[in-house]
Amino acid sequence: MNVEFEPITWSEDMATGMPEIDKQHHYLVEMLSEANAKLVDDHDESLLAQIAKDLLGYALLHFETEENLMKRYRYGVECPEEARAHIAQHRSFSRQVVAVCDALREGRHVSHQEVLAFLNNWLRDHVLGIDRRLAAFVAKAAAAERDAAGR
Repeated sequence: MNVEFEPITWSEDMATGMPEIDKQHHYLVEMLSEANAKLVDDHDESLLAQIAKDLLGYALLHFETEENLMKRYRYGVECPEEARAHIAQHRSFSRQVVAVCDALREGRHVSHQEVLAFLNNWLRDHVLGIDRRLAAFVAKAAAAERDAAGR
């Protein structure tokens, strides 16, 4: 099965305006770009397993950063549905990547193209969708916090 996808590349359109988050997103995009390049011709299962493991490790750190921002600015209180959906996307991503790692460890075939398509599409959709909404909320909450401190 040949799965078509567009490899993700960083652009300023992906910037959220939160420097730490943007730096992490940029690094995730670079990691995935390297994975795309390495896996185009190399279908070594151990390489795919290492890439999936590395991406998951960094993604978990990134998710923690976002979720700490949610707590700090009371996103779950102010936007409970959006916060639940955001965290659910993080957990779903993690479960899917762990499933890939488990399958590879068990010796089952995993389509490199399907994994790359999932990773590229998920990251693009997450950053351009729900992460942008979180960034807008955090920017507004941080500005209100600064205004209150300045009084």
